[in-house]
Parts: sequence; structure tokens; C-alpha cells
Amino acid sequence: MPYARAEPYPWPFDGALSPANTALLVIDMQTDFCGIGGYVDKMGYDIAQTRAPIAPITALLAAMRPRGYTIIHTREGHRPDLSDLPANKRWRSQRIGSGGRGIGDAGPCGRILVLTGITTDVCVHTTMREANDRGFECVLVADATAATDSGNHEAALKMVLMQGGVFGAVSHSRALIETIEGL
Repeated sequence: MPYARAEPYPWPFDGALSPANTALLVIDMQTDFCGIGGYVDKMGYDIAQTRAPIAPITALLAAMRPRGYTIIHTREGHRPDLSDLPANKRWRSQRIGSGGRGIGDAGPCGRILVLTGITTDVCVHTTMREANDRGFECVLVADATAATDSGNHEAALKMVLMQGGVFGAVSHSRALIETIEGL
């Protein structure tokens, strides 16, 4: 049975790791969250943190694609008419955005959040919780995720590990790649 090194338990719990039952979910790796001139950059955050997962994700993709694993990419975005953008979310983003610009406003990369992003403490964590609640065996790849604040990233990892892995496990790209390549 193939297990990857992970905390608080070897992942997956039952050793059932194969292209037939395992997918790599890449959440919001888009310009607005990790690109120069994107929304996060314009807010003044150090995008080196949100760009750090690019190399580990690239390595995971290179190991999983040729072996037939399902790869799913998501991105945050809104309809062109912004009918699915709640007014309070737009208002909050304009307050913290660059020059009063927020989600849906014209920016240096086009309309904000309609191009490409991440964060461990928001979208990744929410997706993991939801997947766990639906019975999926989840592993959060620590070096393939990031937040705009390293403390938030570490807190999100800690929350996964609580109570013996309440939402799943935490591993690293190298451990997963070694396991996948060993199958």
C-alpha cells in the first residue's frame, strides 16, 4: 500500500493512492494573487510568498500528468456583468485595493480577479474543509500553498493537523512525488 509521509498520519489513511482515485486540485494560481502587477501585489503584499508554490506545483504536475492523474485547476472570477459579485465583497475589496480599485474594476492586468491566484488560509482551506465534509481524503501540500501572510499560512496548516487531522493531513510536494514515482 502506498503512503506518503505526512502529518499527523501517513497519507492516504487507507493507502489507496492511484490515478483512478486521486486528483490534484490547483486552486487560484492566477495573476491577481501571485503575479507582478496583480491585485495582491498592488495591495502591497510581498508576492514572493504567493509565488513560492509555483515550483512545487510545477513538480507535482510533472509527476502526476504523465501517470494519468486527474488535474483540476480553479480560478476565482466573476461573470462579465458582475451579477454574481456580492456588493459587500466589492465594497471591501475597493477599500483595501490599490487606489480604490477592487474586484471588477479596471486594473493593470485587466478586470481584477477575472485572469488568474491562491491562499492557504482562504480558498484552499475552505475547499479542503468542504471536500473533507463530503468524504474525500485530503492532503494539503504545505510547500505548494501559501498566503499573503506567513502567519496565516502556518495557522491554516495547524488547523488541519488539530484533533488528529480533523480535515486531513499535511505533506510536502517531495514526499508526494516520491510516493507517486514509487508506484
